Amino acid sequence: MKSNSCVVVSFFLGSLLLSPVFSVRMAAQAPTPYRLTLQDAIQKGLAGNLNGQLASARVDEAAGTRMRRASSALLPRVSAQSYANVQNRDLRAFGISFPGLPEVVGPFSNYDFRVYAQQNIFDLQSLHGLKASERTLDADKLDYRDMRDAIVRSVAALYLNAESAAARMDAAQSRVTASNALYKLARDKHDAGTATGVDVLRAQVQVANDQQVLLVAQNQLRQSLLMLARYLGMDPAVPLEVADVLRFQPLPNSEAEALVPAALRSRADYLSFARQREGLVEQQSANRARFYPKLSLNGNYGAIGRSIGGVAGTGMVQGQIDFTIFDRDREGEAQELASRVKTIDDRIADLRRGIEEDVREALLNLDSAAQQVDVAGQGENLARRELELAQDRFAEGSANNVEVVTAQDELARAQENYIEAVSSHVDAKFALARALGDTEKNIRQFVDTR
Repeated sequence: MKSNSCVVVSFFLGSLLLSPVFSVRMAAQAPTPYRLTLQDAIQKGLAGNLNGQLASARVDEAAGTRMRRASSALLPRVSAQSYANVQNRDLRAFGISFPGLPEVVGPFSNYDFRVYAQQNIFDLQSLHGLKASERTLDADKLDYRDMRDAIVRSVAALYLNAESAAARMDAAQSRVTASNALYKLARDKHDAGTATGVDVLRAQVQVANDQQVLLVAQNQLRQSLLMLARYLGMDPAVPLEVADVLRFQPLPNSEAEALVPAALRSRADYLSFARQREGLVEQQSANRARFYPKLSLNGNYGAIGRSIGGVAGTGMVQGQIDFTIFDRDREGEAQELASRVKTIDDRIADLRRGIEEDVREALLNLDSAAQQVDVAGQGENLARRELELAQDRFAEGSANNVEVVTAQDELARAQENYIEAVSSHVDAKFALARALGDTEKNIRQFVDTR
């Protein structure tokens, strides 16, 4: 039995000695987390988000197909043709009949090598159609810009969610540290006979509660980082951590009357509607031009002959004017275009009101959140002071630790209120950046404000 006890003790001591080695090895094998800043996250989101990639592909497709097809009517058309044939002819079929002249002549052969060219000189319908396609392409590019702004807004919101989770975890960790210190104080006072066992048990319960809150906060942080990595198109297995710290950064006061006109000049979705309307107006002009004359120039040049060695150069140049006398489809197209113009005018008016609402709502939220931050900051300072006074009273033996536990709970609520208020203020800044257009530029400016 004695030898077995020695073996067990030796094994236990060896385990204690080797455990730091294993801990060091595990720490060395753990990958270093990737420190992600907000600007870095925005760039990764713009580059890797699927919606942005699809919008970019649509713009490229429109530039490569719609514009080329619309401009083809105004560019010269050139083609080449070459043939060799052997044939005979029935002269009577062509009204040629003379005594002694055979009815059928041939067979005979000829060769023709020829290049044909055509160029529209005056074609208002095609010209307005080209301009309409240009406006539509501009609208597609602005839609892509609007998609980028939406992606930036979503990335900022997800990053803020991770920042808030990190702040909650840090606050929970600080409360665990404080609870452990108070538990040690209660245990020391109990050993000295100046505190009861209830005080020790109450401190232990507080430590357990704070540890539970810390575990929940850690899990919420991991989940928020997973959501952020998924949206950025990053590998979820790569460990992340947010490099920016959640903090309150006030913005100068602004009036909606000054910001709304600037937003109308910058919002990509509003400008896209304006370009779409311009395109419809050009289509209306093209519709009216369907009755205008079209002037074109065409001709050909080549060589023709009975044999390849005996071909001679021939050609032709001619001008041509085309008139449309009756076109029933033009009236139907004109009515359809007028309806589409009215529809987009209504959408432009509605979006203008929506932009003004977004700006005013963001400004209201900014002002309210700034006041909440001020009140929550004062509440946190008071709660921390209350906890200090309760700790001093318990350390002096003038009170039990009920006051300390109550003050700890009050501080936890005050910290949560402050984190929530700061998060609301930052989110309001992001919302204002989106409402003003040029979201990426505005977010960079708002976040860098000191």
